[in-house]
Amino acid sequence: MMDVPQLYEKLKKIQEPKGYYFSNDMERVTELLEGLLRNKERYGYMVCPCRLAAGDREADKDIICPCVYREPDVKAFGSCYCNLYVSKAWNDRTIPHEYVPERRPPEKMGF
Repeated sequence: MMDVPQLYEKLKKIQEPKGYYFSNDMERVTELLEGLLRNKERYGYMVCPCRLAAGDREADKDIICPCVYREPDVKAFGSCYCNLYVSKAWNDRTIPHEYVPERRPPEKMGF
């Protein structure tokens, strides 16, 4: 099984060329990557650790990391909901670190 440093390096290589960076908050990034690996073990796919997964790949497809909400979140706020993926401006602190609201529709949250 992959460990956090391996996952970090793999995702960094894939995501940075697309303009998505890991947050400078390494403690937070490590926790999130651990959560992704735990969810991969639990569900068989890396579902967002910041959200409640159904355990059904089809129902969870919008929150498989990187989730479908990442792009609009980073575009609007400089960060995704979890603060895992951020823009360069977010890390450079040239934009404010605002709260990123949940975009996932309530009916998908299982409440």
